[in-house]
Amino acid sequence: MNGAPAVGPVRWVALLLLCAAYLQGGLVKLFDFGGAIGEMQHFGLAPAPLFAGLVIALELGASALILSGRLRWLGALALAAFTAAATFMANRYWDATGQERFMLMNSFFEHWGLVGGFLYVAWTDWQQRP
Repeated sequence: MNGAPAVGPVRWVALLLLCAAYLQGGLVKLFDFGGAIGEMQHFGLAPAPLFAGLVIALELGASALILSGRLRWLGALALAAFTAAATFMANRYWDATGQERFMLMNSFFEHWGLVGGFLYVAWTDWQQRP
């Protein structure tokens, strides 16, 4: 036994874990749209309802592409780009001091890890295309 049959389920669980924050975030925003609008306003995005809807669609739609395997590379690139942009918007550690700076800096670099993961998913999916 070489363990090959487990590769599919293990890969899918790994992709699910990579998408977990976006699935959770999209669902929370969907079921608390007022909160989603408040988040967009907090970051200065206007019109806030439009941006909230776009973020929900992106988080859930791109995650669905990744998990379904259909246009996985596109979903991964979309979440990589979104995460990179959101990282600069939400984790501006260079404007903070003390403990806030420390926490924002950690989050900033953790998010770059997610970007790298999504780029890897996009690359491997693109390479496996016929």
